[in-house]
Order: sequence, then structure tokens, then C-alpha cells
Amino acid sequence: MANIRPKADAVIVGLGWCGSLMAEELTRAGLNVVALERGPWRDAASDFPPAVDADELRWDARRSMILPPAIEALTFRNTSSERALPAREWNTFDFGYNVGGAGTHWAGMAWRFTPFDFQPATHVKARYGQKQLADGLIVQDWGVTYDDLEPYYDRFEKIAGISGKAGNLRGDMIEGGNPFEGARAEEFPLPALKSTRLTDIFDAGARKLGLHPFMVPAAQTSGAYTNPLGVKMGPCTYCGYCLYYGCGNWSKGSPNACVIPVLKMRSNFTLLAESTVLRANLAEDGKTATGVTYVDKDGKQWEQPADIVVFSAFQAQNVRLLLLSKIGQPYDHRTGKGVVGRAYCYQTVSGTSIFFEDEQLNQYMGAGALSSQVDDWNGDNFDHAGLGFIGGAGILVVSRGSRPIGNTDFLPAGTPRWGSEWKKAYKHAFQNGTVVFGQGTSYSHKDSYLDLDPTYKDMHGQPLLRMTFDFNENDKRSAAFIQQKAIEISHAMAGVKHVVPTNSADRKWSPYDLASDHTIGGAVMGMDPATSVLNRYQQVWDVPNVFVCGASSFPNNAGYNPTGTIGALTLWTARAIIDRYLKNPGPLVQA
Repeated sequence: MANIRPKADAVIVGLGWCGSLMAEELTRAGLNVVALERGPWRDAASDFPPAVDADELRWDARRSMILPPAIEALTFRNTSSERALPAREWNTFDFGYNVGGAGTHWAGMAWRFTPFDFQPATHVKARYGQKQLADGLIVQDWGVTYDDLEPYYDRFEKIAGISGKAGNLRGDMIEGGNPFEGARAEEFPLPALKSTRLTDIFDAGARKLGLHPFMVPAAQTSGAYTNPLGVKMGPCTYCGYCLYYGCGNWSKGSPNACVIPVLKMRSNFTLLAESTVLRANLAEDGKTATGVTYVDKDGKQWEQPADIVVFSAFQAQNVRLLLLSKIGQPYDHRTGKGVVGRAYCYQTVSGTSIFFEDEQLNQYMGAGALSSQVDDWNGDNFDHAGLGFIGGAGILVVSRGSRPIGNTDFLPAGTPRWGSEWKKAYKHAFQNGTVVFGQGTSYSHKDSYLDLDPTYKDMHGQPLLRMTFDFNENDKRSAAFIQQKAIEISHAMAGVKHVVPTNSADRKWSPYDLASDHTIGGAVMGMDPATSVLNRYQQVWDVPNVFVCGASSFPNNAGYNPTGTIGALTLWTARAIIDRYLKNPGPLVQA
């Protein structure tokens, strides 16, 4: 018999960016909120002190901030005819495992998706017709537009302290920004980060080809800043320890730094860390959630009753929770019926490794999102007629800060594996080697999906999530196209001696091939219950007091990192709950 806690107005499952933003909005509106987080407490100041926390072995090599597969694995296969096996080492799946979630260790690229990305079906049909779509590709509109989300992008950027330069300010094109972005109502909260030798060389090469480079929007503060919640942040010191690290300098936008300190001071907010949610509980009619069941750190089972349930865990975990809770109809790829687990996609990455003849790139310095990019071949910014694919990629270089352990395998072909020649090559490559790559769009296929594994279970006896995925024909064509464009840019960059093409889509997909950690979909939003789990407010069609926030909501991936869009969508959903749902609980969109 489970122990029962006092009823809350809302229970939030997962306290990363989605959960913390939702909790801040709901508690500020007066609701009593309980947040459940599987991982331990992490504090920006005490857990990540700058003087001692540049520990590459702990955080980067051993991934000590990532959910251990021993606690929850995921099984994978490329096709439905294969037997799925558990992934025993996370590479693709950087599941957060602490208060703050993956938002604690993220690199900090804070993009807005383009207007095209939210309505790809409408735009492709109007510009090219159905013939442009490869067989089996799933392309559908989100039910929400860029214009709907623009104020919420702005709100997220101000909370997270994003540094950048507008390229489209209320329809006026601004030099130095991204000319392909959707119109912004306001400039970024902070100026763009400082450029580096690498970004300067990339910019010059790109401009030589007539392209439009710009500094990437970054969650590293370019100056002192106070966000709208009153949290003070310090300027980034360009230490290079961002991706897989926390930031005790209060310079990286994260839930731990930007939102959770405010939540801790509110009497109507309760955090239960080290608490693993097993499922949402449903009333007898199956159309209302009554709360959730979870297990605490001592192995004791509890029920947390609530009027509203918000799943805001990592993408794959949101899908698994829906399946374990028996919310929504699971997807059957043989018939095409069902929605939970449907429309899973990833990110299509290709480009080149490059080695300069004799440069000093100062690779010790950097920041997680200190990058220069061109969007000339991203999304639908170019004519795809006759190319046989849709989408594209932003092509960029990253001055992230190279680290001694992780960079040891980035060497020119033919380098010995050890000895004096290896040392000589490594010394040279550390200052002269980098990548020019395209972070590409991804559209799902009818044969890519998520479901519960029939064989493997977790420590609580519940089925693991099973992933069936491989790169589809659209991915392969897009990746080959972007790879060639990256090669052209590389040859235009001054001082480049070696260009070595790379393409993640030219082989079978594997979670051990860390091309990207941006996994998307499986519980997508849309306008039709037959093709989406959620309506345009991320509200479950079948159980209207359940909301699901995160990258699991995306019907497709853009050529960008997802975090900015995750934040904007969460704030959009929070306002819908406060302004509409609380006044008249029930479906916000009629099916």
C-alpha cells in the first residue's frame, strides 16, 4: 500500500528547464506545486565551484552528471526485424540526473526555430508539392506558429541571460545578426560573446563565398546581468568548461542559476529530489489523472495526488512515462495507427574535420556556445527543387574550449597511436585541429518509433523504453548535400591544410556514435488526435489535466539545438494553464 502525500494543485515530474519554468509560472500564479526529480540536489555555487570544478575526468570522461544506465537503460535497434539490446553507455542520450536536469550540463546554444520549422507540411506543399517528400517521411505542422511563440522566446532569453545579436528586428535586417531568423520584437538581453581566432577565420571564409556568418546565441553571459526574476549573473570568463559541467561562476544560463533559487524561496513550492516517478495514476474513467506514484530514495512507494500533472522529463523519459501510465494509444508501425511513440527523430550531422598548417587557435579558452554559423542552407532558406530532400543545416565552427583528455583522439589520419610522433602530432593538432559541421534537420519516418521493450525491465520491474531508428533517405540526401557545403567553406578558410569529410548518416545509426545528443519526438503536438499525442498547448488529447513539456513534443527537429524552443513552448503552455485551463478545466482545443 502506497503512502499518500497531501494533495497539490500541480505535480511536476522532472525539474530541468521545463519543470523549473513551469513551476515558476504556476507558483507565481498562486498554485501549490510539488516537483519530483529523480536525481540528487545540485547547487550552482557549492556543487560547481570554479576553483576546483574543472575536472575533465569526472564530468566529461566519466559523465558523472549523466543518468547511469544501471539506473535506467534504453534498448535500441535499427529495424523492427532486429532484437533490441540495452545501451550500456550513454553517448547520444545525455539524460540529466540532478535537480536542473540536462539544463545544468548543456553547452548553451539558445536558438529560435524558424517559421518554416513549425509549419513544414504547409510550406513544403505550397512551395514544392508532395513530390518533394521521400517515401515514408512523416511531416506535419505543430499547431503552433513562430508568431505564437515569439513573446515566449523573448521571455526565455531574458530569464536565461542569452547573449547574441538580432538579425531581424521587427522586420528590419540588422548587420551582424542572422538574416534568416524570424522577426524579433526585441534585441537579445546581452551582446554577443567575443569572437575568437577560429570564428574570425570562419567568418572570413564564409563571406568570401557570399554567405552570412553570425555569432550563435549563447547562454553564457557576455556581461553582468540581472534576469527578470531578480537573479544576478556574472560575466563569462571563457574558461571552456561548459558542456557536461555546471557553472559556479553564475555565467551560464541554467535552471540551477536562473530559476531554482527563486523557487526555493516560495512557500507554495515543494521539491522532492531522489524521487523516481513510476507512472501517472488515472481515475476509473481513464480520462483524468489523479496524481503520480513515485519511489523515494529509501525505496518507499508514495502517491502524490494533484489536480494537474506535468511531465517535464527528458524526451525519451516523457514518452516512457506516457506508455507506462497507459495514456494515449501506443503507435503501431505496421498499421500506422496510434500516436504515443510515433514521429521519433534525431539530428542529421555531417561536415569536415580540418587541420590548419600553422595556427594558434588558443583552444584552452572558449565557451559552450561560442560559435559562428551560417544559415544559408538551413531549413527552407534555399531552393530545394530537384534535390530530393527537405530541410538542411546550420553550418558552424565551435570555440568550445578543447580539453586535454577528450582531444587526444582528434588527430590527422596516419598518426601513430603512441610514442614521440604521437606526442608531436597531438601538440600540433591541439592548436590546429577543429571541425566545420552542419547540425541538420531531422524528419521522422513511419518505421522510426519508440515503444516498451518486451524483454528488458528496470530495477522497479517496469519495461525499458525501446527505440527503433535508423537514418532515412531524407537524412542521407540532406547530410550529403550539407557535407559538400561544409567542404567548400573549409577550403575557403585561410591556412587550412587538411580537410577530412565526416557524415553520421552514411552508416547505421548507433547510440555510441556521438554525432548529437538531440533526440526528438515520440509524444508530439499537433492539430489532429490521429497524428499527435498533444494539442497546440502540449495538453494530452485523451487526458486533459496532463501536460507534457520537452523535446518529446516536437514533430520534427530543426537545424538547431532544441533548448530555446523547449523553453518557449513551456512558457506558452504555462500561460495557457493559468489564463485558460484554471478558469475552465478541460480540453483547451476540441478534437
